[in-house]
Amino acid sequence: MKTVITYGTYDMLHQGHLNLLRRAKELGDYLIVGVTNDNFDRERGKLNVLNNVLERVEAVKATGLADKIIIEDYVGQKIDDIQKYNVDIFAIGSDWTGKFDYLKEYCEVVYLPRTEGISSTMLREEIQKTIDIGVVGAGRIAQRFVPEASFVNYVKVSGIYDVDESQAYSFAYKHKLARVYQSYEDLLDNVQAVYIATPHLTHYELCKQAILRKKHVLCETPLVLNENEAKELFSLAKNNDVVLLEANKTAYAPAFNHLITMIKSGLIGDVVDVSASESKLWGEKFTRELDPEQAGGSMFEMGSYPLLPIIKLMGTNYKEISIFSKMDNGIDIYTRGIMRYPKGICSFQLGLGVKTEGNLIVSGTKGYAYVPAPWWLTDYYEFRFEDQNQNKKFFYKWDGAGLRYEIQEFLSCIFNHRLSTVRLRQEESIVMAKIMQQFSDRKNIIEI
Repeated sequence: MKTVITYGTYDMLHQGHLNLLRRAKELGDYLIVGVTNDNFDRERGKLNVLNNVLERVEAVKATGLADKIIIEDYVGQKIDDIQKYNVDIFAIGSDWTGKFDYLKEYCEVVYLPRTEGISSTMLREEIQKTIDIGVVGAGRIAQRFVPEASFVNYVKVSGIYDVDESQAYSFAYKHKLARVYQSYEDLLDNVQAVYIATPHLTHYELCKQAILRKKHVLCETPLVLNENEAKELFSLAKNNDVVLLEANKTAYAPAFNHLITMIKSGLIGDVVDVSASESKLWGEKFTRELDPEQAGGSMFEMGSYPLLPIIKLMGTNYKEISIFSKMDNGIDIYTRGIMRYPKGICSFQLGLGVKTEGNLIVSGTKGYAYVPAPWWLTDYYEFRFEDQNQNKKFFYKWDGAGLRYEIQEFLSCIFNHRLSTVRLRQEESIVMAKIMQQFSDRKNIIEI
């Protein structure tokens, strides 16, 4: 049997891709297709706004031409794959002629003719338009948004609105924005999408107004602190045919998604425990994060991050949750939660004023995953086993403040007319809001 391997991004799968895959298939008996992952594409200067790696894999699978599909994660993987799969022929488009001659040491290299007059770049230019985004709120996180957006194609930050006009003007001057909007309504009149980075308790009304005006919404986490409000907002977004996305930066990070995928593939066996923690010592005592009137405290400020890996790996159908909190001046400066699932027990620790180890540990029946602090900025993790010779380490690049990943996914949803994303599903955001509501209602809460 003659094995052929080829690689590509396959963004916006088109006739040119199909022609190349058919030509590669005709070279042998068994075709392996390598699809470059999102992180690898970034390192090569590409940013796939339209299709993430999961969508691109599904598109290649749907052609029926690939006998096996693999993910290309790192430079040098082609040599490893050729040897691993006993490849006879490496095939690639003729625009790469000479580039892969170094592989001739391992197999035959064939440069296939490209289809004239069609390319992914050409198609993007034809169908994509720049999305104008207005920033709502001039606080700490919003300061990171504008420079991060500059790394994403087809997005323009048009201006800023903040209830404090002087803060808005200062923000616009710093980030060289063209406009300071005098009201939220004025902003909504002039943009296609909004990024909401205001205090937690304002999220619901601001999201609702934007959605009813048929604007796409990227809202900072936590989306809302009430289950019914979350359900209502997602329902309104669907009815108004707009994207509503919770801006939990970890959920869209390449390394975190790769970690989740590998664990779900069974590498460490059945998951029976997920333990995640996050904490921060605040130097200032009079800030929003420590104000009970503005939903301050560790649960509301940080809770959505450690809840993320628990819900991604164990699901939304937990049986019960018990929460223990140390209160100070009306806010929880430390909270520990224990969640019981049908086949596992999970826990999370949060601290604002209490410091704890900020790592993530996922325990399985064959081994465990370890992500060191700060795990929510995942760029490195390990899989550890009883036999230490089987241990594996994985390194990924975390770019900048990390907001570019959520912006990319937001635009991908808009361009693909996709109202939800596997990175952070709507039902997952709703469950997080449900847990926040339980904490607010003090159900199954023990104060220490």
